[in-house]
Amino acid sequence: MRRIILLIVATTLSMMVAHAQEVGNGAVIARDAVVAGANTAVEAVDGDVAVKSKFLPMRRRIDRHIDLNKFVYKGEVMLGLTASHGSIKATDSDLMLLFDDINLGFKLTTVKPFIAYAYRNNRSVGMRFGYELMKGDLGNISLNLGSAADLSFGLSDLGLRSESYSWSVFHRNYIGLDRRGIIGAILETELLFKTGRSKNFTSTTDPETQLTTRTFSTKLNFNPGVAVYVFPEVCVTVSVGIGGLYYNTTQLIDAYDTIQGRRDRTGLQFKLNIANFQIGVVAHLWNKKRD
Repeated sequence: MRRIILLIVATTLSMMVAHAQEVGNGAVIARDAVVAGANTAVEAVDGDVAVKSKFLPMRRRIDRHIDLNKFVYKGEVMLGLTASHGSIKATDSDLMLLFDDINLGFKLTTVKPFIAYAYRNNRSVGMRFGYELMKGDLGNISLNLGSAADLSFGLSDLGLRSESYSWSVFHRNYIGLDRRGIIGAILETELLFKTGRSKNFTSTTDPETQLTTRTFSTKLNFNPGVAVYVFPEVCVTVSVGIGGLYYNTTQLIDAYDTIQGRRDRTGLQFKLNIANFQIGVVAHLWNKKRD
């Protein structure tokens, strides 16, 4: 009888231990399920239920799908042109009652054609060629501060002519701002090489007054802008330079082709450059939007 009682007690204890283990395992599983549920979210996609992991900043990056709005399609070839011309002319003008008999003229012409290829959607690389001509003539200008100051002087028959050529390679990143692909933002990075020659001259034939300046520069520019399609294959672009890294070297040469001085300069400069404000027209030779 004693053996039967001990066997029943031992069996009861074994069953209690096994039940306690099952309860403990169930609590752990429930806890893991709660944690997993906190890190997941259920969303409906086209009538189906999909489980999506909750975003944690340290696990993965945010994908805002900015490339879904296509502005430029892979395989497109683009031909563009940026041109500008401006002139200022003054005859027998006065300025602030200090400068009298101002006779001057100034002209600036810039032409920059380029070609680009879209190696993927909203990405393109290209080459640009530039020509710039600047001419200025100062016929006369006089400064008169009055009899009390007893100071006056005048300049006449001065001129300036400057020509420069530039070559550059650039990369453009387009961001479509609407789903139809009509308006887009441009983020352009440009590596530019520029060489030029300018000459100062006067009406006299004295060679000592004839000075020539030779320049060479290398720049890494950043040019953001906006592009708008005005026709299915033609868009208008507006961009402005905000600076970058540059290297300039300048040589001063006299009439006998002797170098009188040289200056080298390197720097990093970021600012809104209004002088580098460009308006251009771009033709897309292959319009994939119709396909």
